[in-house]
Amino acid sequence: MKTLRRFVMLGICGLAAVVANAAPSVYPYGVTTYQPDQTWNGYTVLSLLGAPGVAVIDMNGRVVKEWSGYSSAAGGPMRVLPNGEVIGAVGNRQGRQESMRLVQQDFSGKEIWTLDGQNEIQLTGGTTDKALRQHHDWQRADFPAGYYSPESRPASAGAATLVLAHADRMVPAITDRLLQDDHLIEYGPDGKVRWEWYAADHVNELGLSAAARAAIKGGGGAGSGPAARGAAAGGPARAAGGGAGGAPRGPGAGPRAGGGPAGGGARAAGAAAASGPAPVSAFDWLHINSATYLGPNKWFDAGDRRFAPDNVIISSRQASFVAIIARDGKVVWRMGPDFRETPELQRIGQIIGQHHPHIIPKGLPGAGNLMVFDNGGSSGYGFDTPIATNGYGGLARATSRVLEIDPVKMETVWNYNAAGFFSTNISGAQRLPNGNTLITEGAGARVFEVTPQRRIVWEFMSANAEGAPANVYRAYRVPYDWIPQLAKPTESAVKPPPGFRAP
Repeated sequence: MKTLRRFVMLGICGLAAVVANAAPSVYPYGVTTYQPDQTWNGYTVLSLLGAPGVAVIDMNGRVVKEWSGYSSAAGGPMRVLPNGEVIGAVGNRQGRQESMRLVQQDFSGKEIWTLDGQNEIQLTGGTTDKALRQHHDWQRADFPAGYYSPESRPASAGAATLVLAHADRMVPAITDRLLQDDHLIEYGPDGKVRWEWYAADHVNELGLSAAARAAIKGGGGAGSGPAARGAAAGGPARAAGGGAGGAPRGPGAGPRAGGGPAGGGARAAGAAAASGPAPVSAFDWLHINSATYLGPNKWFDAGDRRFAPDNVIISSRQASFVAIIARDGKVVWRMGPDFRETPELQRIGQIIGQHHPHIIPKGLPGAGNLMVFDNGGSSGYGFDTPIATNGYGGLARATSRVLEIDPVKMETVWNYNAAGFFSTNISGAQRLPNGNTLITEGAGARVFEVTPQRRIVWEFMSANAEGAPANVYRAYRVPYDWIPQLAKPTESAVKPPPGFRAP
């Protein structure tokens, strides 16, 4: 098996042609620019789509730690906890973008916690197994937004775990097709379910127009829609029969990506699960790609109960809306799907196919504001345009934005966009303690740090052993002391060649 160290290439090959649409500064891969006195220095955790594992790089792009056996293609971001521990999804269910379980390893790769779930799925030969059916996202309750802030230090154990999962359901009020519904589940520290929510039960609260409901009723343009939305960038492609909201699978999916590391660590999902027949097609009608606790915030402190810390913010890629779900199941705050709905939303501008909306955690600049990666691409039900097929895909834009939004006033506080900046799928953003923002332009295989003035001060281009772009589901920066087993690395500035003008 190729190691992640071979998969995540270092910037040692000099100048070459740049990657289309990624707009890198200088080199084809590796760290292309680095200004140590302008960045928030630490380790960057890479959740890679094309390799079964997670890699940690230093500010100069050197791989300093890797854990094998994890699957971002199935389960989304891997997260490093203090003391050099990691949690992420393991195993790929054939034909679905779903993991089998969540697994926590210590620095050495020893498994110290697992969450298996109780969903029964069919394997090869008609046998069954239990699986979590987790996809795209998960979060620990004591880790707001899932990334570092000075006021949060997640524990190794003892916290609840929020899981974004799938549930196959027949809901005639929505469509006559089998739905692959999105299912939020909160597991207590004992592994028992203590709260859950099904999206289809709240369809009337999601702001969907009559035209959108009609398009969904008809299957959302089965066999059409954004079938190739990830193909050009190497992202997930829709499974056969999945319709507009089918069952995307990342390029890392398959038997190899589902296996655990040699010698132990995160155990394999099981050969039967990885190689069995594809399950019956189900309509992934909302394709929720993010689910995050709000965490402590100033809005709740001021009395706005919509922003209770244990409420959950979700993102529907297919319908292009962001919403907050209260503990009683009600949708208490919503942005989209139609950004013509209010003057405030019109000023923000239509969000399309977005990823990773979250409330910036306390202790960070902009705390309490909503940050979201507005991908663009193709999305949206019921928008009557010539490019829409059977009511799906009427929203389209070939550029991306990162937005920071006051969620009460509904106004843009900060944004990032630039020529050539576009990731049609995956991606995200992290606010750093110095006020900079770490941006994952995932389908461009690019991670970069920008100042509040939008100046790039660090940039990394990810590539595989053959030098081809290696997509990153999401990247996070953590302090050096979160992985105390490693000696603090040397930080060496990376400067562009003479005559090059930095962005």
